[in-house]
Amino acid sequence: MAWTAIGGVFALPDILRGGGYNALFSIIINWWLWGALTPLIKSLDDRLSATFKRPVQLLAAHAACGLPVTVLYVAAAAALEDCLGLLPWNPWTEPIGLLDWLYWALLVYCIILGALTGLRYYRRALVDELQIERLKRGFLEAQLNALRTQLDPHFLFNTLNGISACVEHEPRLARKMIEHLGDLLRFSLDTRNRQEVALADELAFLEHYFALHRVRFGERLSIAVSVMPEVKHARIPSLLLQPLVENAIEHGIAQRVSGGRVTVSARRVDDRVEIRVIDDGVGLPPGWTMARAQGVGISVTRDRLLAMYPSGASTFHVMPHADGGTEANIVLPLALMREDMHARPIG
Repeated sequence: MAWTAIGGVFALPDILRGGGYNALFSIIINWWLWGALTPLIKSLDDRLSATFKRPVQLLAAHAACGLPVTVLYVAAAAALEDCLGLLPWNPWTEPIGLLDWLYWALLVYCIILGALTGLRYYRRALVDELQIERLKRGFLEAQLNALRTQLDPHFLFNTLNGISACVEHEPRLARKMIEHLGDLLRFSLDTRNRQEVALADELAFLEHYFALHRVRFGERLSIAVSVMPEVKHARIPSLLLQPLVENAIEHGIAQRVSGGRVTVSARRVDDRVEIRVIDDGVGLPPGWTMARAQGVGISVTRDRLLAMYPSGASTFHVMPHADGGTEANIVLPLALMREDMHARPIG
């Protein structure tokens, strides 16, 4: 169909000049022959491209192989059209016409060869682009896994330090903390190979973390969680909130004899989800900036968000809260997790 359509387009000027249907049949037959020769041209091009890597050598090889192909085409076309009576002249007694035919056949051969070469390079470019995307994805996953592995031991060591402080004087309290730590570790292992989880699953993880600290601080620590229903299943990086909550407790609440309150909230803002972790503790030290933050939690959280949400798709700020204490504010694009991807909370 494609070669017939091409022949019809090229025959249109002759038809309009009164050439009639003979001109149409003649030109279509020529393009049908080119359609039959195209697989041969492609096979030659593939073999020559694999054999000759230098452009000059490849061009010379095509010239050597292209001439017999065009001679074959001219002989076949001339014989077929002469048999059908479509030629107003005898190709066997007027060879000058065959030379003209050969000249145009060489041009068409070069056009077909150019189209095949362009198609080959286009396909190669698609394959290269796919490989580059796979490499980028693999690099990003490796980078995110490296950042995640920095958080896991950091969280574990801090928790073990808290338990060790209670082992000698309050062994019953230490045992409770170890039980909650076991729940936390099981939950962490469930999501270890997942870069993203539902916000509800992250909050379920935090419940175990909060329980551990409630045992440690007792009435000195107050926890409040407020999450709008429409963002409960929002997709967020796994282990995103724990380091922020840990900072709020360790650097804010734990520094006050009277303790304090940590509030975790999430809401929808247009097509984004805003997550806030607020404490009413001692606040940030004078002159503190995120650029000079030394803690693992802040720096790793910042790096993970930059890697997972490039081009400014997310924002992350840690600043003094208006009513005292510190606020960590994260804004992410709102994307919901599929139901079958939710991690099940551990009881």
